[in-house]
Amino acid sequence: MEIVIRKEEIKDYTEVNAVIKKAFAHEKMSGLDEQELVIKLRKSNSYIPQLALVALYFGEIVGYILLSEIKIANQHDTQVSLAMAPVCVLPKYQNKSIGTMLIIESHLQAKSLAYQSIVLLGHEKYYSRFGYKKASEFEIVLPSDGSEKNCMVLELAKDTLKGHNGEEVYPKEFF
Repeated sequence: MEIVIRKEEIKDYTEVNAVIKKAFAHEKMSGLDEQELVIKLRKSNSYIPQLALVALYFGEIVGYILLSEIKIANQHDTQVSLAMAPVCVLPKYQNKSIGTMLIIESHLQAKSLAYQSIVLLGHEKYYSRFGYKKASEFEIVLPSDGSEKNCMVLELAKDTLKGHNGEEVYPKEFF
């Protein structure tokens, strides 16, 4: 299966929104629907075009990932980080490593832009294989009620979060 991963373009927005909607059709959502979140993030200062990626199979968009800026803050320090939301693949293309390719490429792009960490809410067993660890290991907490075991963090370079504990601060588009 030959998959091409590239930056999302404005002409992709409608197709990407449909992919997100189909991919999350059977998931329980809390709060904002994923495609609505993406629409709002695209209009925000947190949106980084180089970190919005699509996966194509014979020209059809079959997957999507978005990393957007957030902050990790405490009384003394604020560090810019990234949030991964969403990552998705059309149901008929799931379990074919497309999500893995999107995640790996997003990490490479984030590193090339000098970002130091990524946070997410997701399945612990799935994301740990990419190096994500529980946020609590870094003394990083969610801003609201969330499952601590599903809050995960990846350091894009060793010890980049050392001494940068605190609360994840999300832009208003997430709420």
